[in-house]
Amino acid sequence: MLSNLHYHWLYVWIPLVGSFVWFGTLWALLITWLASGRPKYVSQEGKIAYISDVGASFLKPLFIVGCVVTGVSFFLSLVVERWLRHDGRLVANMRRRERVLSSLAILGSFIGGCGLILLSIFDTKNYTNLHRLFLLIFIVGVGLSAIFTVLEFRWISKDFIEVRKLKAAYIAKGIIACILILLAIAFAVLLFEVPDAGAVLEWTIAFGFTFYLLTFFWDLRMSKGVSRGELSQQRLLAMQRRGQGITAMRETNQAGAGSPPHGHHTHPNGTAANGYERNAGGPNGYAQRHM
Repeated sequence: MLSNLHYHWLYVWIPLVGSFVWFGTLWALLITWLASGRPKYVSQEGKIAYISDVGASFLKPLFIVGCVVTGVSFFLSLVVERWLRHDGRLVANMRRRERVLSSLAILGSFIGGCGLILLSIFDTKNYTNLHRLFLLIFIVGVGLSAIFTVLEFRWISKDFIEVRKLKAAYIAKGIIACILILLAIAFAVLLFEVPDAGAVLEWTIAFGFTFYLLTFFWDLRMSKGVSRGELSQQRLLAMQRRGQGITAMRETNQAGAGSPPHGHHTHPNGTAANGYERNAGGPNGYAQRHM
């Protein structure tokens, strides 16, 4: 039976595979276009080919496979993360608000993933209007999913400001999501006004999406070494009543209320080696609120 330290590898590969396949697909399309002497495709308007222009060529099967794997892995990454929070292997959602945001993020990822798959099937050469519709659905779905995910992480981090890894995760997601959303808005404007600039932005956004997918690897990896139910809502509420921090609770669970287990040393600045901070925020480890 797998230990808690290795059990997380059963699902952290999902965003890794999605990122690798998406990044590889984009490079294959771009290199093929460049190596072919930058040909102008039938559906191409400017001098620079769009991803969909190259994807509508003889590389369409590769484009479809890449989009399917990416769309499915994006959706599954959010589903698995929600399951881990429900299972108590990631910091649980403490309110209905966070659970609603998580569900909306999953719905957005499903819509975005479906849009990505369908835009690859209905190529821009043969189904121009449908392709652009599904491109819009993909962008909106991913954008909404990113917004809801960042908001969910923000509220969880507000409750548990001692969780340094969680705060880093939502900040990274927020920065990447904001950049991609702003670029997507600019892309929507330039798509019809300045085709070449729009093409450059499309390639940039697509490669940038790889980094957003990779943030879910960081999220899922935070379950490493955490037992089922260890970070459940019930335990966290009990911790709050006892005035106990998350780090102390984890050490108690692992060491049987004795001395801290091997590998959970505390640095001089009060940060434990597992990435949690001791005695941050209020006396119970929660963020202090001003009434």
